[in-house]
Amino acid sequence: MTVFTLFGTRRRLSIKGLLPLVALCTLFLLIFSLSLRSAGIDIDRLQRLAFENYGDSGRETVAKWHEMVGATRGKPTQQQLTRVNDFFNTRIRWLSDQDIYSVDDHWATPLETMGRLAGDCEDFVIAKYVSLILAGVSPESLRLIYVKARAPGRPPEAHMVLAWYETPGSEPLILDNMNLAIRPASKRADLTPIFSFNGDGLWLASKKTNATPVARITRWRLVLQTMRQEGIDPGF
Repeated sequence: MTVFTLFGTRRRLSIKGLLPLVALCTLFLLIFSLSLRSAGIDIDRLQRLAFENYGDSGRETVAKWHEMVGATRGKPTQQQLTRVNDFFNTRIRWLSDQDIYSVDDHWATPLETMGRLAGDCEDFVIAKYVSLILAGVSPESLRLIYVKARAPGRPPEAHMVLAWYETPGSEPLILDNMNLAIRPASKRADLTPIFSFNGDGLWLASKKTNATPVARITRWRLVLQTMRQEGIDPGF
């Protein structure tokens, strides 16, 4: 059993246990009951915005990303995961939201992350998640997971990783910006899951979790709206 096993299925809650989550579930349904659309990239719009906001380097990074996504379509899933993971881990520098945006918490679109060539853990995960979907990976096989990450000599800290599940109940592979290698969850004993989500659902690791995912899901909705305005539509 791995620390991520609890994310294999949705948790069943009693009526009493469900009541505190009514508002969360209602918000979640509103966010993700979107009309179906085809995933796509408006590369002309993206490159224009990249140049206007970030100059030649931004436009060049977007062009390389677009080329990478196109070349990744149709490849075996393991190659798709590796190409997308490596693209962002080798180009994007980790910086806090305070350093980049002078705010405590900002979820960046892939354009913002590529334009600034910097982002925090959420920004890495969002960019990888959207890129994999655009490259043809099934959205249902991917989850954005909030975790507590432990490093030697340091207290646990909030972190986010991306997980890919071959089947809903299988052990996932973890894509991370702190540990650059894609590894099975059983090899990431430094991570303890709190909750996860994607375009299809939300999963809690425990009934006793102190996580308050409403604010995070609200930011997810906002970043999706901005992303589409910029020219990236993941199709969900």
